[in-house]
Amino acid sequence: MNESIINSKERMITDSLYSKILTNINCWTQDSRKIVYDVRSAKNGDVFDGKRIEAIDINTRKVENLYESQDTACCGVATCSPVDGRIVFIHGPENPDDFWNYSFQHRRGVIRYADGRTKTMDACNIVPPLAPGALRGGSHVHVFSGDGQLVSFTYNDHILNVLDERNKDISNLQEHDIDQRNVGVAVPLRAVTVNRLHARHHDGTHFSVLVTQTVNQPKPGSDEISKAYEEGWIGKSGYQKPDGTIQKYALAFLGDVVLNNGQNAAEIFSIDLPDEIADFAVPGDGPLEGTTTRRPFPPKGVVQQRLTRTANRKYPGIQGARHWLRSSPDGSKIAFLMKDDNGIVQLWTISPNGGEPKPWTSGKNNVASAFTWSPDGLSIAYVMDRSLFASSESQTIRLTPKTEDSSAPLPHAVVFSPNGKHIAFMRNICFAKEEYFNQIFVLDV
Repeated sequence: MNESIINSKERMITDSLYSKILTNINCWTQDSRKIVYDVRSAKNGDVFDGKRIEAIDINTRKVENLYESQDTACCGVATCSPVDGRIVFIHGPENPDDFWNYSFQHRRGVIRYADGRTKTMDACNIVPPLAPGALRGGSHVHVFSGDGQLVSFTYNDHILNVLDERNKDISNLQEHDIDQRNVGVAVPLRAVTVNRLHARHHDGTHFSVLVTQTVNQPKPGSDEISKAYEEGWIGKSGYQKPDGTIQKYALAFLGDVVLNNGQNAAEIFSIDLPDEIADFAVPGDGPLEGTTTRRPFPPKGVVQQRLTRTANRKYPGIQGARHWLRSSPDGSKIAFLMKDDNGIVQLWTISPNGGEPKPWTSGKNNVASAFTWSPDGLSIAYVMDRSLFASSESQTIRLTPKTEDSSAPLPHAVVFSPNGKHIAFMRNICFAKEEYFNQIFVLDV
C-alpha cells in the first residue's frame, strides 16, 4: 500500500468543559455548513447522560441549541436527513423509575423538523392488544435512507426481556423468543396510535417494523443468527442486481452465527426491502407486531441473505474496532473491517450481490475506527496509527500528523461532509486541572 502525507488544515470547532459526541454517519447538515452532535457531562462521553442536541456552524462557530430534553430524560446520537432539515435522535424516558429507566428496551426515536417541531417517531405498545406498526421496546442509532424516506435503527424488545428475567432457569427450553438485538425500519406510511393501558405507551409518526430474523440458538454451520446489528443503507438509491434491476431499499448488517466448531462469529448479511412504502404493512410469516411470546415478524417480501463466509479464514469473522457497515454511494461496495492473514485489521469491501471480499487497505497498522466513504465513492476516511487517514483502492494518505495517545483522533466517528470538502472527527482535549473532554475537529480536505 502506497502511503503519502499531505499538509492538512485541521480546526478545533468546539471548546468547552463538556464532551461533544458525533454520530458515526450523517452528522453534517445537507449544505455541509453545520455539524450536529449531542452534549454529555462525562469526560470521555461514554455515559449517555446528555440533555441537548446542538449544531455548530463550522465557519462562524455559532452554536444553535436544537433540542433540550425535559423531566430528567436524556437524548443523543443525532443524525441528519440527506435531503432536508430534519434530524433524528435517541430519546430516553421522561421521569424514569425503577421499572422504566434508560436501557436498550426503553428508548425511542425523535424527529426534529426544520421549523423546530419535534415528534416521537416510533410508537410504543407493550400491553395487548399489540398494534401493527408499533414497537414493543427501544430503538437506537436512527439513520435516514439516501432519499430521506425511511429510517433504520437497531432494536431490543421489552416484552421478551421481561420474560427473559422471569425465566432465567428455563430460558434454554425455547418456550419463548428471547430478547435479541434486531434491525428495524420506520416508514412514513401513517401515524400509529396505541392503546392507553400502560403509562409508558405512546404514539408515533411512523409505521415501524422489524426487518431481520434471529433465532434463540443458531444451528452450528447454518445461516441462522442470534443478533443483527451495526446496519447501514446500501447505496444512496439502492444497488444493481446481476440481472440489471435496481433494488431500491436495502440494508447491510452484522449477524452473529455459530461456526461448526461451536465458536461465535460476526458475518455480513443484507436485507432487500419492499420498494413501495405501503408494502411494509403487509405481514409475512407472522404478525408484524409479534405476540406476547414471539418477537415481531418482518413484512412480506423482505429477503435476508448472507454475504460473507469466513469460517475457513485464519481469523474468522468480522473483527476490529466497533464499526457500522458502510456502502459506497452507488451501492456497488459494502465496506467493513476484518483481519488479514497477518492478524492486522484492514478495510475490506464486498458486493451486495455476494462474492469474495476484496482488501481495500494493506497497511502494517490496524484500522482503528468507524469510517465513511467520500461522496464520490473513491476513498474511505478512518483512524489508524494515531492519525486520520484516507484510502482509495490504490493509495493511502495520512491526513493528520501522528499524535500522543491522549489526544489522538477518537475511533467513534470519521465523517465526510456531503460536499466532500471536510471530515469531522473527535479528539480528547485537556483543559484545566488535567481534565479531558471530547471535542469536535474539522479537517479541510
